[in-house]
Parts: sequence; structure tokens; C-alpha cells
Amino acid sequence: MTRRLILTRHAKSSWDDPMMSDHARPLNARGRQAAADLGDWLASRGYVPGEVLCSDATRTRETWALIAAALDASAPETTPLLVLKPALYHAPADVMMAVLRHAQAETVMMVGHNPGIAEFAERIVAQAPAHSAYQRYPTGATLVASFEIDAWQDVTFGSGAVRDFVVPRELAV
Repeated sequence: MTRRLILTRHAKSSWDDPMMSDHARPLNARGRQAAADLGDWLASRGYVPGEVLCSDATRTRETWALIAAALDASAPETTPLLVLKPALYHAPADVMMAVLRHAQAETVMMVGHNPGIAEFAERIVAQAPAHSAYQRYPTGATLVASFEIDAWQDVTFGSGAVRDFVVPRELAV
């Protein structure tokens, strides 16, 4: 059976309030547009998750909400299960893997933070895409990978095949 992972780093966040905690930082205007563009891109390719594992930080939740709005417009009959995971807040790759192994849907989206998400993206696939931004995994970077496994508990590092990779800057019109 083929399983699909959509791995998204949160969109660009605001640094306007230096007194605000990192966990509470919202998206800035550019980030809100980028997240909406990512949603349109995912919808146009039919990449609709059945389950979303999302850090509980404000910027990751906002990123997902804006992506979800575009997905809802393209497939209103499909509502992914959103699971807020405090463990994904600045999680290293090993923690991200542990969280993914408990997923249930065939297509799972994870929304997280650097540096852990960049490391996870690098380690989860057998061969990285030939894209100049992949190693640094900038805000909004999104990987789509497939895995020939029966259940997420069987996933291992280096077992994914890259299907797509995009950064929001490429989607701006």
C-alpha cells in the first residue's frame, strides 16, 4: 500500500512584537499569502491529507488554517482530522518520526518548525530533490513523499520517494 506524507514548514511569521513569546508569534502578511498559495497548490495536485499533525504554535495553526481553506474549496466533502501535537513544537527529526508512526490516514500532513523539519525532510527520503532550497527548508517549504508501507508504524528513515517539492516564492504570481 502506498502512503503519502506532506511535510510543511510554517509560513513566514511576524517579529513585530519583541515581547511576544516565540510560541505565540502569528503569521505576517507575506506568510498568510504564502499559506493560501500552498493550499491552492496542494489542491491543484490533489494532495489532500486525511490527517494533519500540527505543532500547537500559533504560526503553524494559522498556516494549516489557510491551507485548509483552499483545500475545503476544492474538496468540501473531505475534512482532514486535525491533531495538535505540542511535541512537534521545535521537534527534532526523531520526535517527528515518533509522532508520524502513530498516524492513521493514508495521506498525512505534518506542519512544523526548523531546524527539525529540515533534518526530518533530509532523512525521511531516499534521495533529496535537486532543488536549491531543500537543505535549508525555508518557511512554507513543502515536500510530498510516498512510502510503500502498510501502516505508518512501519515507516523508516530513507524510505520515502519524493513526489513534489515547492517553496512559496515559486507560487507567487
